[in-house]
Amino acid sequence: MKNLLPYDGAVYYFGKVFDNVESDLIFRSLSAEIDWKPDEVIMFGKKITTKRKMAWHGDMDKNYTYSAIQRVPLPWTKELLYLKKLAEEKTSSQFNSCLLNYYASGEEAMGWHSDNESMLVKHSTIASFSFGAERKFVLKHKTTKQKVEIILEHGSLLSMENEIQDHWKHALPKSMSLKQARINLTFRLIK
Repeated sequence: MKNLLPYDGAVYYFGKVFDNVESDLIFRSLSAEIDWKPDEVIMFGKKITTKRKMAWHGDMDKNYTYSAIQRVPLPWTKELLYLKKLAEEKTSSQFNSCLLNYYASGEEAMGWHSDNESMLVKHSTIASFSFGAERKFVLKHKTTKQKVEIILEHGSLLSMENEIQDHWKHALPKSMSLKQARINLTFRLIK
């Protein structure tokens, strides 16, 4: 499989790993069964509640802190364990936690950031499943500003590997005309 980055890390796009029927079933199941909550982040010293909803699942001792807020994991569901196992098989990596994001429409986005929090195992793989609306995913090199864009399809898998978080930021830009929802699962390895 070809690395989509020209240097300083690796991104692999596996494409659709589920057909549309399976993807629709997973999307509906996750929409209904996950305890979605608005995300809270600290920005410029203020607590902000986002429109985007999220959930944190994983091994019980794997708390996750980002934007100065600590998340305590909810237990794995049967479906999340199935997706975790598939992500591990496809990427030849191990995961012990999953950050789930629910974007109700293209108006909800994720700004530029790197997943480089200290509790993540350095240079570990992050495996990202997408279900629902297709969205553009953009990576930007921190020094050269070179960009790489990928359209994430319904039922697809992408992995970010090696030193990517040291050198690249990534974002999910707004798509104001898009009215469909998207669910993103990012499987991670916490220390």
